[in-house]
Amino acid sequence: MHRIHRLLTWPAALFIAFIFLWYEQYKLTGNQGSVELFTILSDWLYLDGYEKPFRLTVATAEIIASVLVVIPVTRMFGALLSLGIISGAIFFHVASPLGIDPYNDGGTLFKEACAVWVSSVFILASYRAELIALAQRWLPGARSPAATA
Repeated sequence: MHRIHRLLTWPAALFIAFIFLWYEQYKLTGNQGSVELFTILSDWLYLDGYEKPFRLTVATAEIIASVLVVIPVTRMFGALLSLGIISGAIFFHVASPLGIDPYNDGGTLFKEACAVWVSSVFILASYRAELIALAQRWLPGARSPAATA
């Protein structure tokens, strides 16, 4: 079963990479829609005039997550980074003036963000033993779930 789970992380990883890399063409080229979206966010965060650094930082993080998630040895780290990035995106869609449907297309961007979130969580669940071992090694006081029960 463990092996099947690991094989199923491939489609999830490829999906995450595809979605992130697809939208890089808009972020990196300064597409009007992307600029407007990040202007709304930067203004909402009182970072007026910082749309471009914000947009390019997110793009860079997404490229790094895309590369990490498709390499089996680093997949867990790519999924962690992906989960962080996409959790921020979902938060901004829900809490900021951006809204769930900023492009009036039925919320496609938001739905894809939710699918990336689920894919990231699936990968992390598949690597939970490694995550627990990593936490125990690097985080002081981290215990396995069995030890706390």
